[in-house]
Amino acid sequence: MHFDAFDRYHETESFLHRLDPRAKVVVTFAFILSNALLPDGAWIAFGFSWLFLLFANALSSLGIGFTFKRSLVALPFALIAITILFSIPGKPLTSFHFLLWDFTITDSGLLRFVSVLIRSWFSVQMAILLVATARFPDIIHALEHLKVPAILTTIIAFLYRYLFVLADEVFRLMRARESRSAAAPGQRPGRSVAWRAGVAGHMAGQLFLRSYERSDRVYNAMLARGYAGHLETINPHELRRRDYLTVALALLVILFFQVVARL
Repeated sequence: MHFDAFDRYHETESFLHRLDPRAKVVVTFAFILSNALLPDGAWIAFGFSWLFLLFANALSSLGIGFTFKRSLVALPFALIAITILFSIPGKPLTSFHFLLWDFTITDSGLLRFVSVLIRSWFSVQMAILLVATARFPDIIHALEHLKVPAILTTIIAFLYRYLFVLADEVFRLMRARESRSAAAPGQRPGRSVAWRAGVAGHMAGQLFLRSYERSDRVYNAMLARGYAGHLETINPHELRRRDYLTVALALLVILFFQVVARL
């Protein structure tokens, strides 16, 4: 199992990579919060937010369009807000009939929907840039330094680490299934869809049992190595003047977005 399946960190030398992880986490959360607070239809503020993202991409030495290409995959999930088009009162723009219902798209609903899409898209891009310029353990340690509750940071850290264990068990089960699924040339292995569904159900049950047993072995191994409820690090972080200045400047720019949106 390769760690590249989940790890999105890109090793390179850039201004953003050299920043303390705490600085990057603070700016990322501030940017996402600012996007959430921008009023609907604040197009100028949205434009400045996009320029901020492009500038951050340039500082990462990963290319101006690095986050743009990778964030498009998240846009379909934002379509869950499509009901906004019909649920917010306003001036009717168009109507259509679907099955037993009549739907009317309003100008206020369209404005809200487009604004939600833009906010979501920008926030995803900023999150992608964070994980591309900071290693996951460094992000966890930064959250600990920022006084995020230890129970949350521990759960997030273990969730990330054991994704690899879970994926390894899945690949083992799939290899075992393939080795027992011989078929004549030109014919598909297996039987009906119901039979395949039953096989998938049995595999899911086996995955649960294997994961439970392996997690118990891993936890006992951690206890044997001195685990006491929190994760230690050999890479202590130290904020420098460059980090303070970068955070201060970024927060001022993000505050400027809010001012522009309300003018």
